[in-house]
Amino acid sequence: MNRQKIVAIATGAISLLLAIVYLMFVQLLDFRGEMLPAPQSLLPPSIQIASLDSLPMPTNLPRDMAGRS
Repeated sequence: MNRQKIVAIATGAISLLLAIVYLMFVQLLDFRGEMLPAPQSLLPPSIQIASLDSLPMPTNLPRDMAGRS
């Protein structure tokens, strides 16, 4: 057998092995059951601290950093 044929066979075998391992992994994840979302009562409440529009523009920055050219 020449080298190219050996490399092609080895590559195909590795590809098949990876495909079989992947399918087994997916089956294992699927076997765990249905994925349910987290209950809403256990999630922390979201709060808005500040919006960028309400923050004052700093006046002590150099002209190029303050957005004025």
